[in-house]
Amino acid sequence: MARARVLVCEFIDEAALANAPEDVVIDYQPNLAADRAALLAALTDVDGLVVRNLTKVDDALLAAAPSLVAIGRIGVGLENFDLAACAARGVAVFPATGANAVSVAEYVFATALRLLRGDLRGNDALCAGAWPREAMIMGEIAGRSMAIIGLGHCGGAVARRARAFDMRVLAVDPYLPASAAAWTGVERVELDQALAEADVLSLHAPLTDETRHLINPAALARMKPGSILINSARGPVIDLAAVAAALRCGRLGGAAIDVYPEEPLTAEAASVFDGAPNLLLTPHIAGVTRESNRRVSILAVTQTLSELRRRRA
Repeated sequence: MARARVLVCEFIDEAALANAPEDVVIDYQPNLAADRAALLAALTDVDGLVVRNLTKVDDALLAAAPSLVAIGRIGVGLENFDLAACAARGVAVFPATGANAVSVAEYVFATALRLLRGDLRGNDALCAGAWPREAMIMGEIAGRSMAIIGLGHCGGAVARRARAFDMRVLAVDPYLPASAAAWTGVERVELDQALAEADVLSLHAPLTDETRHLINPAALARMKPGSILINSARGPVIDLAAVAAALRCGRLGGAAIDVYPEEPLTAEAASVFDGAPNLLLTPHIAGVTRESNRRVSILAVTQTLSELRRRRA
């Protein structure tokens, strides 16, 4: 039997490529996703494919890969996949579910603490001989309310850390059974209550028709004045212009945004934030640390290879 070929077309932790079975050839081309024509041409004899979020897995890609049976996703979001087309062609899709939850949760608290403590960039003032203590005294996170939208792997990791910070934890997740262990120590609430009572609102919902622009002008108007918004879920879950306006008028006390409707974020698209204070923007890295990149990479490759072995048995 011919050796199976697995193409990895976006960057990966190379530890995931070690110890490949002898009957598998792994072709690592980390920049291939940026050249759509070259990518399609490279798929002719591919049995397995490993991607991140830049590769659009649609019917055209699947048609270019007649031997393809499995795709590993280095990450969890599947917005770049036509899942119906994959199912119709019998191609199995494996997101690295849960492997970056720790990184996302740590990002939430790194940004929440930074925003709640206000402007910490006091070096210039101090070096100039100023002593701005009163201006820089802010609040604590302990005793505040953390509301989580989506109590899956990432939301659950946030909830556990929120309890450790002595926060009151609320969550909205109509699809998670009330008996699930994730609800331990967490108040199950509806969206309106979460918006009204959250000091920190952390978004972890997938992008669906139901969640698109979930955080819109009406939702922002229902939020507690001065609250903090953190979006490490999917860009279109929030209305960027509405969030920027809420920051400028003081309705929101701060926001951390890691994901955007179109990525990479262009200067033109970023102009919506002009003049918005207490805003942290990051380039879709909440779930990407050295440690999590290794975990998601290994999981995506392992699952893809396991499916190839199953199909070839």
